[in-house]
Amino acid sequence: MPVGKTKGQGWEIGVRKTFPVGTGHLWEALMTQPGLGYWLGSGVEANFQKGDMYKTSEGTAGEIRSFKAGSLIRLTWQPKGANSPSTLQIRVIAAQRGSTLSIHHEKLMDAQQREAMHQHWSVVIKQFEILLGRK
Repeated sequence: MPVGKTKGQGWEIGVRKTFPVGTGHLWEALMTQPGLGYWLGSGVEANFQKGDMYKTSEGTAGEIRSFKAGSLIRLTWQPKGANSPSTLQIRVIAAQRGSTLSIHHEKLMDAQQREAMHQHWSVVIKQFEILLGRK
């Protein structure tokens, strides 16, 4: 099977980075602007509950599938113009020297979308490095 393709979830990509901040600080950065805009888009409030629908100003839409304040959000993610939704999971995990931001994106269409999303999520990680003061 090609790298990045699984039997159950199709094409997927994961990126993660550990930051020298506590989990609460990282979660707050994720769920408030500008951090929320980095990974989800603008125009959405972070009052997420399982089953809530969302739509960003850019046209990305989906449904919150799981939400555990402080550690996990899993949602469907369908940018404007996309044929079908994919699944995005973002976790904040306590680490020995801070906290880890883990982004996992699955049910991607093909290897090309996988590569495009790898680049996209790598940029998002860089934006959080700047936001959290670590360049």
